[in-house]
Formats: sequence, structure tokens, C-alpha cells
Amino acid sequence: MGLGIKKDDMVYVLAGKEKGKKGRVLAVLPDKDKVLVEKINIIKKHMKPSKSNEQGGIIEKEGSIHISNVMLVCPKCGARSKAANQATDGGKRMRVCKKCKEVID
Repeated sequence: MGLGIKKDDMVYVLAGKEKGKKGRVLAVLPDKDKVLVEKINIIKKHMKPSKSNEQGGIIEKEGSIHISNVMLVCPKCGARSKAANQATDGGKRMRVCKKCKEVID
């Protein structure tokens, strides 16, 4: 993976039918190299009635997008950029915007 995208980050969609939209990351699936983005790539799923879903029917939920098709949006400058890893004096790593050099976390 290695693109520096975490849960609750704002991302910009680079490719696919939702190209050009922004959204908040709901979940990162590192084993599949995919992310779930809020209100992006909505799919319809047919559900049987069960204890957790009494009604059943067709529900709409977010589908996954490959992580290479999204790019991080810097919360400080608002530009799309990659995140660089930078070590502090204490040895802790933090993400830094490559454009404005501000700490993302």
C-alpha cells in the first residue's frame, strides 16, 4: 500500500465513474489495497431478512475503490498531494504534506 491514506482522511477520486469527487475515508482494506469512501461508488445489495435486517430488500452502501485511484487532500492547504513520512526527535513518525510541508496528523 504505502500511500499514506488512513481512516477519516479526505481523498480525491482520480479514476472511475466517480472521478473528480471528494469524500472521507470510512475504512482502509490493506490486504486488498482498497478503501471505502463516504458517498462514493454506491452499490445496491440484495439482503435477505435476518435478525439484524428484519425487513430485507435492497440496500445501498459504499463499494470499495482501489487505493491507487484516490489521492490524499491536505487538510491545511486543500491541495491534492502525497504524504511524506518524517521522523520527529523522539523517533515517532508523522505524515507531512509534500506541497505545504505541514503535519497532516
